Amino acid sequence: MRLGLLSTADINEKLVAGARLVDEVDVVAVASRSAERAAEQAAELGVERSLGSYEELLDDADVDAVYISLPNSMHVDWSIRALQAGKHVLCEKPLARAVEPVERAFDAADAAGRVLAEAFMWRHHPQAKRLVELVPRIGELRVVRVQFSFALDSLEPASNIRLSAELEGGALMDVGCYCVSAARLVAGEPLEVTAQQVTGEVDVRFAATMSLPGDVLAHFDCGVDTAHRAELEVVGSEGRLLLRDPFHSVEPVIELRDAAGEVERIEAEGDNPYACELRDFAAAVAGEHEPLLGRADAVGQARAIAALYRSAATGARVKL
Repeated sequence: MRLGLLSTADINEKLVAGARLVDEVDVVAVASRSAERAAEQAAELGVERSLGSYEELLDDADVDAVYISLPNSMHVDWSIRALQAGKHVLCEKPLARAVEPVERAFDAADAAGRVLAEAFMWRHHPQAKRLVELVPRIGELRVVRVQFSFALDSLEPASNIRLSAELEGGALMDVGCYCVSAARLVAGEPLEVTAQQVTGEVDVRFAATMSLPGDVLAHFDCGVDTAHRAELEVVGSEGRLLLRDPFHSVEPVIELRDAAGEVERIEAEGDNPYACELRDFAAAVAGEHEPLLGRADAVGQARAIAALYRSAATGARVKL
């Protein structure tokens, strides 16, 4: 699969590093609105060709699929344009903060007969799969707790696209979406949410509770103005599971603590999460199976994010 990079976002470096581990994927081009910037990143990443516009990439017959790492507000529009141009699309998370644009993007994928997937790389890693396998060992599921935050160098909106309302930045969109994804993975789709936020131009800190099927409760907090934290705890009637590196999966270890307080340290298979993601995407493009994260997951994710923002804005409990 010949993959082109649509934008020169920093995350491209991680994706290309993962692609080098996947025989089925060859990153062949990088595109930017600036030919100079495209050439610069192509040289940095060892990509053969650079293109001076996104349109040129979509018109390129030697590109089978594109990875879209543009700002959040551009995800759906450029995904649709790429699909209509005949390209398969791996779009960086979050695809959108509302359901309608997500449905529209997948409708475009269906119409074009192309694959569209949302790029939550952590979900493809063996650690996430092992977590799901281990949940029955802690009895009946009761509570999910998730944290993900870090500190930006500046909270001035002009300093970072994550702080731009126009580009749909914010803590929930940037890192809180991982927390939502984690709760949904182990407990299903939220039924009701409550949320609070601390805002500048966008939310810089966000905390929420979610009611999930089977009387399971989830709570998470995220931020772009606090010390780095990333942790996932799944609590059951007979024990709990703790992941201290749930999303980057550099140290894929799950701690299982039983009712007696005994701790078992379970190591998941090590792998590059971006390589895992690309293997799944390439297999889907080849027609071997449906992508792990297709329409249903993306719609569920967007529905939860929309409800969380609605609750934070109104102070009300929001039913989904």
